[in-house]
Amino acid sequence: MTESKKDDLSKLSFEEALIQLENIVRELESGQIKLDDAVSAYERAVSLKKLCQDKLNAAALKIEKIEISKDGTISTTPLDTDSE
Repeated sequence: MTESKKDDLSKLSFEEALIQLENIVRELESGQIKLDDAVSAYERAVSLKKLCQDKLNAAALKIEKIEISKDGTISTTPLDTDSE
């Protein structure tokens, strides 16, 4: 992937990347795309999927659980997503 395409990806929001990824999937599933274009679309889809996953992981690190103790003090702890 060229440097400019990497830069293009870095400017996308999660929602924009997800929409592009969904559009690529629909296009590939349609079977109406040339092989060379399909390979390029697949490569972009992989990059978009990684971008979306990285943004989700970053968001998960920021989410914390607010806890109020019996004495009324408030604290935060990382949200434990494994226990759900």
